[in-house]
Amino acid sequence: MPRVVVEPLGLEWEAETGETLVEVANRHGYYWPVGCSLNGECTNCAFELISGLGRVSAMGRYERLNLIRQRGPQSTEDARLRLGCQARVDGDIVVYKRGVQADLRG
Repeated sequence: MPRVVVEPLGLEWEAETGETLVEVANRHGYYWPVGCSLNGECTNCAFELISGLGRVSAMGRYERLNLIRQRGPQSTEDARLRLGCQARVDGDIVVYKRGVQADLRG
């Protein structure tokens, strides 16, 4: 199973191949900041890929369009900026995302 490390907290989770980062976090009892229905519209779930660039799914058209719409055209110039609700895990990765926390909603 792929491993996902989330900095700056140093969280480490096992992921199912093909899961989004939000799905991985939720399955392990953590909240990954989002502001929409996990469809890429808000971009609040954006993260920086520290390592494992080739081990996440390719950026789709909808993800690219929403990053540009919400964060400007320069946001897609660096392939390390991705959306946690869209990027799917294909192998071991390390990401940087502030605001990830234990989900206290029960």
